[in-house]
Amino acid sequence: MHSTLFIQSPPELGNQYGDDPFLRTYLQRRLPAGMLAQIEPSLSELGELAGGELYRLQLQDRLNEPTLTQWDAWGNRIDRIEVSPLWRRAAEIAATQGLIAIPYERRHGRYSRIHQFAAVYLFHPSSDVYTCPLAMTDGAARTLTVSGNQALIDRAVTRLTSRDPAQAWTSGQWMTESTGGSDVGASLTQAVRDESGQWRLYGKKWFTSAITSQMALTLARPEGNGPGGSGLAMFFVETHNDDGALNGIRVERLKDKLGTRKVPTAELTLDGARAELVGDTRHGTRNIEPMLTVTRAWNSVTSVSFMRRALALARAYARQRRAFGAKLDELPLHVDTLAGLEAETRGAFLLAFELVELMGRQEAGEIDDTQKALLRVITPIAKLLTAKQAVSVVSECIEAFGGAGYVEDTGLPLLLRDTQVLPIWEGTTNVLALDTLLRGELGVGLPALRQRLQLAMTAHDRTPNMDGRLAKAGQQALAAVEHVFDWLSHNDDPRRLQAHARRVAMTLGRALELALLVEFGDVAAACRFAAAPVDLLVDINSEDSARLIE
Repeated sequence: MHSTLFIQSPPELGNQYGDDPFLRTYLQRRLPAGMLAQIEPSLSELGELAGGELYRLQLQDRLNEPTLTQWDAWGNRIDRIEVSPLWRRAAEIAATQGLIAIPYERRHGRYSRIHQFAAVYLFHPSSDVYTCPLAMTDGAARTLTVSGNQALIDRAVTRLTSRDPAQAWTSGQWMTESTGGSDVGASLTQAVRDESGQWRLYGKKWFTSAITSQMALTLARPEGNGPGGSGLAMFFVETHNDDGALNGIRVERLKDKLGTRKVPTAELTLDGARAELVGDTRHGTRNIEPMLTVTRAWNSVTSVSFMRRALALARAYARQRRAFGAKLDELPLHVDTLAGLEAETRGAFLLAFELVELMGRQEAGEIDDTQKALLRVITPIAKLLTAKQAVSVVSECIEAFGGAGYVEDTGLPLLLRDTQVLPIWEGTTNVLALDTLLRGELGVGLPALRQRLQLAMTAHDRTPNMDGRLAKAGQQALAAVEHVFDWLSHNDDPRRLQAHARRVAMTLGRALELALLVEFGDVAAACRFAAAPVDLLVDINSEDSARLIE
């Protein structure tokens, strides 16, 4: 007698637009009907690519990584980098689908950012993080557009926003040095004028993502400027000369990273790289801020996108896998686990797209002072909270596969490793919490955020609130924000504020997510979200903290 061999079917993805009712409902509510009818075919096409061709190629391409060839056969330094086949295909799709072009074409005014990021949300998890150079490209296009430097706008922005794959550029963002990652004021890169007046850059950039881009925006200290961020200037650098050789750049090595291994992240030496000054010779950290706002929005949306992908796979698996005499999606504990993750994902989605909507309003000139204050305060909050939620949700989804989630050739561990970059990229959780709390943003931002929560409580007609459960959830959100107000009013010691900054920012973010779920009328998600901790602001004795790490 021969035993029957059982082979578990892998989870399968369908059209990622058609299979995402929450995304489609959001777009139906936020966009004019005529506009949605215009863009829906392209979103459906992207959804089909994401769940079909790109996902299959991603699994096939799993072991391919970028390669660096530093020398040719005759001893010439060439520093040539080859990317993976999926990255080459992703570059074509990103350009033709207008993932950068959409908000700069402005065909739909303030809604253009929603259109763009809906497309990014669909594309991202099947792209092997090709969204990294795209985020920096969008940030560079925005930064140059508002810089007023017409020569650079004419030179670069038309290429950064092109839909023609043969013409489209991507951009890097070179700020990180070994002297300090987020502490860019400690930068040692020097900018020196040569005898012809051309700026030349000298120094080492420790972590430069997507080095295959055609250009970068970077910070350097003009000769004679003092220390700190105020002494830095922002520069435009093209990576190659007209003859194709690198522009005073040496690629010392590619980084061996935990995740995002398809992204060619390099350690660079700048040895006389030709550069153009973008603004003035000082305050480069201030001049590069438009890029950070854009890239933090990308970070927020891609966080939610990874959460959605992990859940889509986990739910597909639960419909197939049998254990303890039933399919996983029939087992109460498994259902309960996935439901909690779904609520977190929906809250994170609405927070990320709240940021996207405000960006669109700002760029269209349809924003008032209260909304500007809200944009400033929720940019770091959305980035830090959605990133932490993404790591937690994706980790739980991997666990939902049991042992298969830990096996590399399922493609599932890759998802968790790539997600882990999100709390680190574009400012760590602690740095962004300090950005929220200590730069004075809360003085105007917190009242604006409270006003937004109150508006959410009195929004348009929504689903019947099932005996007041939505109203109760909304009051829980407001109570969390009022707790932050009260705590801040009784604590003005800078060290104490710094120690609690993460808990303050997380509480504000979770309260806003809950309020947005209430406004959306999503009873099940709002009530489930409210069952998890929302108010995370608890008093911690700083002396105890100091003892614990002695």
